Amino acid sequence: MNETKVVKLVEDIELNNPVLIVGLPGVGHVGKLVAEHLIEEIDSEKLIELYSPHFPPQVIVDDDNTIRLVNNEIHVCRSDQRDILILVGDHQSTTTEGHYELCDVYLDIAEEFGVERIYTLGGFPTGQLTHKDEVICAVNNPSMIEELKDAGVTFKKGEPGGGIVGASGLILGLSKFRNIEAACLMGMTSGYIVDPKSSQSLLKVLCNIFDFEVDAGPLEERAKEMEKIVAKLMEKEQQKMIQEEDLRYIG
Repeated sequence: MNETKVVKLVEDIELNNPVLIVGLPGVGHVGKLVAEHLIEEIDSEKLIELYSPHFPPQVIVDDDNTIRLVNNEIHVCRSDQRDILILVGDHQSTTTEGHYELCDVYLDIAEEFGVERIYTLGGFPTGQLTHKDEVICAVNNPSMIEELKDAGVTFKKGEPGGGIVGASGLILGLSKFRNIEAACLMGMTSGYIVDPKSSQSLLKVLCNIFDFEVDAGPLEERAKEMEKIVAKLMEKEQQKMIQEEDLRYIG
């Protein structure tokens, strides 16, 4: 395989005013968790599998000990108002060139389906283990700002300061050349752990944008388990600080 392969599982599908949500692995797996949750909770159908030499040279071993090549997938979730395409998967590209090639492939597919708006999902690393229920946003068209503010996102001047790396940012930039509106929604996360709590914040905003309700129960359960882990990490950090204070006092 010397180029990205697009495998269509369904031919001649008709979509109703579709939008694309991109939830690939990234900081805290925030976007990936939300995208996978939507696929599980809303009636969905897998349309496309994508295989690429820009993914790691790896296969996944399933529970029955059979393997599959790592890939990304596009599913469609049906709703009354519009259809939602969701891009999920195992990996982003391992190379800079691959990021550009794969994002062009994703946008080719979006254009083919008549997508006029894209939401990429990701995490905004804070370096703090304490959770902040906030979603910040960047857009490629300023006309989207007020609408997204009404949905509950925050726009912070010049943030993220280091830009948006990977597919979540690159799709925003490349989609401008195709006259597709795009926004990146970023949940606040420590950047150290998988963060279903931040994913809940993103899910709430998406429900506002699309005016639907999605059961957040599974994410809430995962968040409770992660909170226990975070509490233990913070306890260890506090103990370490106390020990360091004691050593300074003795010295």
